[in-house]
Amino acid sequence: MPVIRVALPVPLRQHFDYLLPDNIQVSQGCRVRVPFGKRELVGVVWQLAPDSPYEQTQLKAVSAVLESSPVLSERLRQLLSFAAEYYHHPLGEVLTAALPALLREGRALTDYQLTSYRLTASGEACSAADFKRSTKQLALWQSLQQGVIAETVLLAEHPRSVLKQLLDKGLVASQVLARQPYQYQGLAQAALQLTVDQALAVTAVQQAQGSFRPFLLEGVTGSGKTEVYLQCIAPLLARGEQVLLLLPEIGLTPQTLQRFAERFKVPVLAWHSNLSDGERLNCWLNAASGSAAIIIGTRSALFLPFHKLSLIIIDEEHDLSLKQQDGFRYHARDLAIKRAALENCPILLGSATPSLESLYNAQQGRFGHLLLQNRASGQALPAFELIDLKQQQMHYGLADSSIQQIRQQLGRGKQVMLFLNRRGFAPALSCQECGWLTECKRCSAFTTYHKHSKQLLCHHCGASRPIPKQCGNCGSSRLAPVGQGTEQLEEHLQQLFPATPVTRLDRDSTRRKGALGALLDEINQAGPRLILGTQMLAKGHHFPFVTLVVIVDVDGALYSADFRAPEQLGQLLTQVAGRAGRGHDKGKVLLQTQHPEHALLQDIIHNGYASFARSALLERQQTALPPCQHLALFRAEALQSELCQQWLQHIADILRSNPALQLMGPLLSPLERKAGKYRWQLHLYSRQRPALHQALHQLLPELGRWPLSRKVKWQLDVDALDLS
Repeated sequence: MPVIRVALPVPLRQHFDYLLPDNIQVSQGCRVRVPFGKRELVGVVWQLAPDSPYEQTQLKAVSAVLESSPVLSERLRQLLSFAAEYYHHPLGEVLTAALPALLREGRALTDYQLTSYRLTASGEACSAADFKRSTKQLALWQSLQQGVIAETVLLAEHPRSVLKQLLDKGLVASQVLARQPYQYQGLAQAALQLTVDQALAVTAVQQAQGSFRPFLLEGVTGSGKTEVYLQCIAPLLARGEQVLLLLPEIGLTPQTLQRFAERFKVPVLAWHSNLSDGERLNCWLNAASGSAAIIIGTRSALFLPFHKLSLIIIDEEHDLSLKQQDGFRYHARDLAIKRAALENCPILLGSATPSLESLYNAQQGRFGHLLLQNRASGQALPAFELIDLKQQQMHYGLADSSIQQIRQQLGRGKQVMLFLNRRGFAPALSCQECGWLTECKRCSAFTTYHKHSKQLLCHHCGASRPIPKQCGNCGSSRLAPVGQGTEQLEEHLQQLFPATPVTRLDRDSTRRKGALGALLDEINQAGPRLILGTQMLAKGHHFPFVTLVVIVDVDGALYSADFRAPEQLGQLLTQVAGRAGRGHDKGKVLLQTQHPEHALLQDIIHNGYASFARSALLERQQTALPPCQHLALFRAEALQSELCQQWLQHIADILRSNPALQLMGPLLSPLERKAGKYRWQLHLYSRQRPALHQALHQLLPELGRWPLSRKVKWQLDVDALDLS
């Protein structure tokens, strides 16, 4: 019997050989169901007729072949193989991460074919009088008199039970429709007039068509990056080609979908985790068949199959959400560049605040660098003003000067946005007698007080508990909130400005389906309004009536131990500030701080993000930190702190003799304890990427053989961004 090699979704860095029953044909990239221990798993055929080290008597047979043609194309398999090798993650888990949940479960593709319905000869011979006892059957029959109708369209207007009744009577028949590549029908809306900088960017990308070329599109907030995307896409659609647009957040998807759907008469589909399993598989099938022209999705959309992919766009390419932070820890931006190389198509990375990695690649000549230096509307960038909190009277976390300027803008009928990157009512509750603070019992962190839900919630492990009535130390009942979150600021704003509506945008207020869209609709209505929120406000939103932005607490990230903190703060300040003055009125940004003299704040205010980023990149070069060096991070966690330290120390002892590596650690993580487990880290740095990966390739097979490895939970994070 022939032997095939299968990649299975198990955390083992190996493949598994199986016997293929006679008279069954498979190809690489197909799904098969195989026995594995006492259970059956769905895997992907990785190799045909391998040189197996096992006798056939030692091998089990494949239980079932789920399809004859591959669900993973050759190019996708190349991408996933590269990803598994680069991020040192088991290939089987990488492959299954690229498949929709229903395919991972082993569902047959034939179950999800497009079905349509038509009247049979008997149905066509009927008259309205035949349905006088059922108005619902009459309505369905009248609809089908117009011709063949797709199931999704039909069931949107008629109950499935009524359809079944006509099927049972033989008046209606079903038929399967093949998914066909889309047909371009032109523009639904005229393109905008481009500025000189926009036109140069569009020309550069269009000239690169048919070849791999990465571009960094660096444009100030409001410079019209989306219009550049739209005009780069238009000629591709006319040729029947496909485009992938990656966004960092689900929250940005609805407005972007609307903008693209309003411009082009083609199918524009979304891909994100809020879709049902059936919706995700439908999107997957439409991408593979060419029925979808444009896919707009979050990071995992990178692994969708495409019929004719000709351009990849990544908006907000600097955003940390593009990096998967658990399991298969890939960076969607970096893998998208690899996919563009395999597809031989250009890739466009857009941001007002590019990551230092992308700026470094542009400086080294690896990326084409396209600049949009002015707002498309011609409006000036917002002016900054530092509010020195040491010189001000404070009211509910707002300085007198801030309140006065907020009142002025509201009096003019404008909107004001307040940014506070801390949800909940307060970061903790404190005892007024002894100073005791509410802490998470499982983490080295305080529990956040959520007044509306009457809960103390840990934002690290998710643990919640009711609000205590007494101090856990002295028994006093005098407990009060410490610090401020968005819930508390919302309450205070309603007291300060009772006649002005307040819209709060954070993870709590947008938890319910459709809540974000409803809140954005509120904001887009003219008239005075206070908009309050967390990082959700910073990314890509266009608020035309906002003239003033108040950043309530700038100081939280000024003195972080993470070397990336200044870059992330600079990006956040610039992005939040960019929401001001996008309409006809000039914008202004107030920064409330105890440290107005801080060099980062002074650089951002007087020179802008572009100058700050280039000086920060020079600093990284001088200190030999990424992107000028390459970083891999080992994390270990266990119920006993010393086990993590010993395990990481063993790794450090092995690698310390390698002259190409510099080690830092083992050291405790900034958040020492999470969900009841102690956490340690070991940082590996190298100027030579191949040397770092070679050391990891040699080390990883050994780790599983160490007895201590069974007592700790560990992960390897290549190109780590989160050092917490």
